[in-house]
Amino acid sequence: MTFHSIYAHGFARVAACVTASHVADPTANAKAVLTAANACHDQSVAVAVFPELCLSGYAIEDLVKQDPLLDAVERGLAAIVEASAALMTVLIVGAPLRFGHRIYNCAIVIHRGNVLGVVPKSYLPTYREFYEGRHFASGTGIAGETIAFGGLHAPFGTDLLFAAEDVPGLTIGVEICEDMWIPVTPASELALAGASVLINLSGSPITIGRARSRALLCQSTSARCLAAYVYSAAGAGESTTDLAWDGQTSIYENGVLLAEGERFRQGGQITTADVDLDLLRQERASMGTFDDNRRQREGFYRRISFALKPPAADIGFLRKIERFPFVPSDENLLEQDCYEAYNIQVAGVVQRMRATGTKRVVIGVSGGLDSTHALIVAAKAVDLLGLPRENILAYTMPGFATGTESKTNALALMKALQTNWQELDIRTTATQMLKDIGHPFGKGEKVYDVTFENVQAGLRTDYLFRLANHHGGIVIGTGDLSELALGWCTYGVGDQMAHYNVNAGVPKTLIQHLIRWVIASKQFTGDVNTTLASILSAEISPELVPVKPGEKPQSTEASIGPYELQDFNLFYTLRFGLRPSKIAFMAQHAWKDVAKGEWPPAFPNDKRRAYDLPEIRRWLEVFLRRFFAFSQFKRSAMPNGPKVSAGGSLSPRGDWRAPSDSSAAAWLEDLERNVPK
Repeated sequence: MTFHSIYAHGFARVAACVTASHVADPTANAKAVLTAANACHDQSVAVAVFPELCLSGYAIEDLVKQDPLLDAVERGLAAIVEASAALMTVLIVGAPLRFGHRIYNCAIVIHRGNVLGVVPKSYLPTYREFYEGRHFASGTGIAGETIAFGGLHAPFGTDLLFAAEDVPGLTIGVEICEDMWIPVTPASELALAGASVLINLSGSPITIGRARSRALLCQSTSARCLAAYVYSAAGAGESTTDLAWDGQTSIYENGVLLAEGERFRQGGQITTADVDLDLLRQERASMGTFDDNRRQREGFYRRISFALKPPAADIGFLRKIERFPFVPSDENLLEQDCYEAYNIQVAGVVQRMRATGTKRVVIGVSGGLDSTHALIVAAKAVDLLGLPRENILAYTMPGFATGTESKTNALALMKALQTNWQELDIRTTATQMLKDIGHPFGKGEKVYDVTFENVQAGLRTDYLFRLANHHGGIVIGTGDLSELALGWCTYGVGDQMAHYNVNAGVPKTLIQHLIRWVIASKQFTGDVNTTLASILSAEISPELVPVKPGEKPQSTEASIGPYELQDFNLFYTLRFGLRPSKIAFMAQHAWKDVAKGEWPPAFPNDKRRAYDLPEIRRWLEVFLRRFFAFSQFKRSAMPNGPKVSAGGSLSPRGDWRAPSDSSAAAWLEDLERNVPK
């Protein structure tokens, strides 16, 4: 496998196919299936599903009991099986088959010239427009059987799983149409038995609202089962004697829609997506209740193995990867996320003040994004508590490198919010401390090392805590989730510490959008919004090291990497525990071209950047060293703060518990071995 192959990184391509139906003409239907099957093979699809009874047509009523039709179905299947010998794709085709004394509505699983197995439909709708009980027998309870048709023999029953021996995590479970509409579905049992990719072959005629119901069931099944769910319904060409058909196709993964096809399309279509088998495996391993449920309902399933033999080369990547996994590009989703995030933070501050009986909060305001957002959260919290804004004791504390713009913005925001504000210049005290400890700067030398920086950061925090003591308040921390991940905070008496860290669960890349949402939703008056807009346009800088006139200010991202990349690395490390090589592969596809893919709403055009693989690899290495080998001791002692994002938090009392003295060797080794330089 090359680095650029999806199959090297735990992905598998799946397809939901709809063929134009030829009613009661299995030969024509078999040809249509083979045309689509060849197209799937050309696209390196691992698994392709076709509609229920697609070999005969779904709406054929009593014709399904005619031997000539059933004979033709068997011949059509034989033709597909023979032609599949040259195809990589596992084909899952719907057809009526005779077994024992009855006819069964079946899914036939075909691969490389063999029938891997036949799964009969368990639940037969016989109500309203449906009359399947007249024509078919239920497959419920059939296990351990073998079926013979057209000179072929295959395992037969509802006890079948199909597992790729050369694609880790690819295990297929099959159910048919009505099977997903019942309370306890076959898909649930198949998932607990190990199926990661659930397949539904559907007939399902369309009526108003049914498409929404199907989508809801597919989505919820994929979410509950921590699985991919591939759905294909019958479409054009089916008999319209009393019904109509829309050919709905969709692919979900863990509750997320990856792809869907066009409904009411004339002719066939193939809907494809690349599902993440690693993600599903990690979710099941993390969510222990999934396995607890399995042990309560353990059953025996036959596991049919096959060799997929996927391509080792680059076949593209059919999957939407958000550049900002903490920030959805969909406007409605982003608005909902910002609404929830802001109110989670506000609720956290309100409850902490109520619980402690505190009437005042103390906060340092630099004019940067983090302290700005913490301040507008605090302002809303005191409003909800019915307290005057004067109970917010806000301080701007200029140091040796504080810029005019940031100081101006800080002062303007504190005034606009009508806080009790004050400017405390820390330079005299910082100089005295540097002199007392024998630092060269205290003797007049221009030495700007980490001690020089941390003296300033520490003094600011020291002032805030003593002010909180003096005025009977609590210190609101301003550091964010991204800084905690990278250890970009001064430990102890520094910005790592607070009485309550309101931003601890908010990644850097989300904060700008939260501030935009606060402006757009008019949480505050015009003067506040004007200042917030000004703050949004400034570059991220700690402003701890002086620069000469004309020089660029100290840049955080020049030291620890672009936050947009580091938040990408954090999300997939924290939420899913993915390998660095896989994260690099995904980052390359997300970030390689500014013009491709969606950007979050209102994201400035002049800040849209692209990164090539060497850049991605470089900053990923920085992330791995800082996250795993350097900064955990700071997180182990972090103050309380609310979890905000489903991507996770870094609280040692919550999502992330790790030793403070661990090694990054395993992660760095994967990066070195598997990511090209």
